[in-house]
Amino acid sequence: MMKCLFLLCLCLLPIVVFSSTFTSQNLIDLPSESPLPKPVLDTNGKELNPNSSYRIISIGRGALGGDVYLGKSPNSKCPLVPDGVFRYNSDVGRSGTPVRFIPLSTNIFENQLLNIQFNIPTVKLCVSYTIWKVGNLNAHLRTMLLETGGTIGQADSSYFKIVKSSKFGYNLLYCPITPPFLCPFCRDDNFCAKVGVVIQNGKRRLALVNENPLDVLFQEV
Repeated sequence: MMKCLFLLCLCLLPIVVFSSTFTSQNLIDLPSESPLPKPVLDTNGKELNPNSSYRIISIGRGALGGDVYLGKSPNSKCPLVPDGVFRYNSDVGRSGTPVRFIPLSTNIFENQLLNIQFNIPTVKLCVSYTIWKVGNLNAHLRTMLLETGGTIGQADSSYFKIVKSSKFGYNLLYCPITPPFLCPFCRDDNFCAKVGVVIQNGKRRLALVNENPLDVLFQEV
């Protein structure tokens, strides 16, 4: 009887050793949970609400500051509604035009696609001229200017993202769902471009930039 048990143990020994070796050296990596998306916060520390309106304010002071507003561009297409996205030359004086952030989901998170719309009354004929988009390449300024005339929830040029700034506040990114050659400024891993400011006819206009993106905060109206 003892001899049989001894032989049985000898037979099982290689299996135990193999099993131990396989377990220690060939671990199966189970997928870890994806990090929860971070909500975008306003100046009061509250999560942005798709049903609320906000002013986009620069973090700078004086000439470095100034709210974002809806203004008349040189080639306006709608006579009843301005169609350019600008920034005031100073944080002193006029307040910016309120906007709504319209996410693809129910909440407004960092680094997720959304549409931006100036929240102003308008006639039905020109309602699209409150929705942000990016225009064609401007040969004189060598960039693509932000304008209105976009659409909501469509795969055109009207998608943006809000991301944390490397300095303070947030940056806006333009992230189109279009072929890459249509956006020469979209060069990062996520096919997005930074939104900054250029000077057009003495006014500060939002546009796509390679460096120095506009650092902003969101103030509930």
